[in-house]
Amino acid sequence: MGSQQNISPLLLIFSVIFVVANACSNGTCKLDDKCSDDADCGPGLYCLSCTLSFQGRRCVRSTGTDPFQLVNSSLPFNKYAFLTTHNAFAIEDEPSHTGIPRVTTANQEDTITQQLNNGVRGLMLDTYDFDGDIWLCHSFGGKCHDFTAFEPAIDTLKEIEAYLSSNPSEIVTLILEDYVQTPNGLTKVFTDAGLKKYWFPVSKMPKGGQDWPLVSDMVANNQRLIVFTSVKSKEQSEGIAYQWNYMVENQYGDGGMKEGNCPNRAESSPMNDKTKSLVLVNYFRSIALKPLACVQNSEDLLDILMTCHAAAANRWANFVAVDFYKRSEGGGAFLATDTLNGQLLCNCGDVHSCAKGSSPGGCTSRS
Repeated sequence: MGSQQNISPLLLIFSVIFVVANACSNGTCKLDDKCSDDADCGPGLYCLSCTLSFQGRRCVRSTGTDPFQLVNSSLPFNKYAFLTTHNAFAIEDEPSHTGIPRVTTANQEDTITQQLNNGVRGLMLDTYDFDGDIWLCHSFGGKCHDFTAFEPAIDTLKEIEAYLSSNPSEIVTLILEDYVQTPNGLTKVFTDAGLKKYWFPVSKMPKGGQDWPLVSDMVANNQRLIVFTSVKSKEQSEGIAYQWNYMVENQYGDGGMKEGNCPNRAESSPMNDKTKSLVLVNYFRSIALKPLACVQNSEDLLDILMTCHAAAANRWANFVAVDFYKRSEGGGAFLATDTLNGQLLCNCGDVHSCAKGSSPGGCTSRS
């Protein structure tokens, strides 16, 4: 008995030494490894706590995969999937621009520039008339107020212009929940932000379910900004595409998070309407709750994408919209988008399994 008491402390010391010697740090930690801070995690990862799923902190994904660079940019636009941020403008630490403390919910943590740099390619923005200008805002009673306003729309649009200017092979899609009533108000703010030179014209958007133009042609023509509005009349008055002429969309909020169900949003035609070439899948709560995002952006998100694939006549989503896009149990919304692109581009389970330049059926041995 006495000898065992003497050996146990030694074993404990050796165990601690072994663990310390094998612990990762200084950028050597891989996906799902335990970490102390972001600097511990390798490229494309950051250190996150998700108390609902795991103890402590782990390295999870923070950046997406560019399918244009990895696989192929010579397919129609509707053959790709794009990570999309719901209420991309509703940023947690955005300072007040009205002088009044903001009393409303946040849906994201990163700036627009950070979102784009990390691989987000679809931005959902809510536009309002406010304070003599066009603002990005949450509504209260259907209107923008000092305490719900985030920032003038032109500030965000200028960030998007800077990104497009610095990344000439990338395409960004804006999906506007549009409450602007000022005649040509949106046209003016897009012009003032310098974005009209990237405008993808409505005349090139297919209305009968046909394929979109090739991504490579869109890039060559510098028509790399696609903008949809929720106001039908603006397609004629301002040349801004009415969203539901071109895509189907599932129910947003809690109504779109019921296991095994993928109902269409009221404004959208049924999910299986193949006269619309694009499919948008929302997966976020009616009221954003950051602690839950790491769970809902993981396995639950993959499950709804499978459900919506069946509901949309066996079509994979082109846009997947989430809150707090970097929060997950590991791969998260980035993995979900990689899965979609794998299916769309080469019928593989992950885009990294697609052979370079492949068309459907071109999986490598990694699949």
